[in-house]
Amino acid sequence: MRFSIEGSEPVFAGHYPDFPIFPGVCVVECVHRAAIAAAPGTGSGLSLAALESARFTGPVFPGDVLTVTADWTAVEGGWKCSATASTERGESATVRLRYREDRG
Repeated sequence: MRFSIEGSEPVFAGHYPDFPIFPGVCVVECVHRAAIAAAPGTGSGLSLAALESARFTGPVFPGDVLTVTADWTAVEGGWKCSATASTERGESATVRLRYREDRG
């Protein structure tokens, strides 16, 4: 999944003035949204249970396109998503999220 990171994003206003960088928490949110969109089944029966790890390896700047690729693994009670976020300059982050299956 791809996300266009617009320079008008409000998060840029206070995050490193005069040298805006997309905050890491926003990268994790993009990964979460991409994961839910590509989750096994519909993804609607999954809830985020944990951010297991996040490693930020490169900046994301205004005007970048952030591409997220994700792999899913079944675990007890849910799923684990291992994802990579990257821009045209290369890798920006690796993120591992764990999801639980909601029992309705």
